[in-house]
Amino acid sequence: MALFLLGGAALYWRGSRRQHTPWWRQMWFWLGWLLTYQGLQTQWDYYAEHQFFLHMLQQMALHDLGPLLVMLAWPVPTWRAGIPARWRSRYLTPLMRTPPMRGITDFVLNPWIAGALFSGLVVFWLVPFIHVGVMLNTMLYQLMNWTMVVDGLLFWWLVLDPRPAPPAHMRPGGRIFLPIVAMIPQMILGAVLALTSADWYPIYTLCGRAISGIDPLTDQHLGGLILWIPASGINVIAAMVALRNWMRLSERGRLPVLSRQATAVNSPAPAPRPVG
Repeated sequence: MALFLLGGAALYWRGSRRQHTPWWRQMWFWLGWLLTYQGLQTQWDYYAEHQFFLHMLQQMALHDLGPLLVMLAWPVPTWRAGIPARWRSRYLTPLMRTPPMRGITDFVLNPWIAGALFSGLVVFWLVPFIHVGVMLNTMLYQLMNWTMVVDGLLFWWLVLDPRPAPPAHMRPGGRIFLPIVAMIPQMILGAVLALTSADWYPIYTLCGRAISGIDPLTDQHLGGLILWIPASGINVIAAMVALRNWMRLSERGRLPVLSRQATAVNSPAPAPRPVG
């Protein structure tokens, strides 16, 4: 994970020096990258293994907020510019054009697949018997964190893509509704965790809680509230950003169908031909 974070940071730093990248894009990127680093490589990770609501804060940072901030910066062109030109032309471009890579890209960036994975992974890792296994197995725990980060980056790449379609994988209008639909399962699960009177995750008591003054149900209720409200609120913010991107594309005439319709409506009617 450290190599992944270091490599992504180095590519972005190099790319931002080779092409003009607005300061505000760089700010969003580094904030998101730092938040992801904090969730994976600091003491926060230890506390997340011993307190459920801290675990939910960590997962929100890794899956929702961190990747959203990174993709709000739209770093893809900057990352590409950070790769040496010879490597891009000799290796990267031919690789991305191969049928297997195109198939993988089309699959993971398919709106139906991306939406199902985004909400499905959150629910999957919180299934009680699966969660117990994750907390007792270091490799599974690392896998969970990896999948959350990678899935978050791919999902927000799809939703926050500022380009028209194509080359974007989803039409601008659909990008507004996808995060709203995807947040529904996690809202339901968050509400259940916040309101239930049963302790779903006794593993935290067995392993020892980081904050002994918080009882198991309060810990679980706090975690449920985090999933229910702040995490879902991030999806609403993303939908608003997607709406803004759609409006910008429309204003710049980069929505072909809409621009043709607008031209037809606004163009003057032909003058009547003289009779006789």
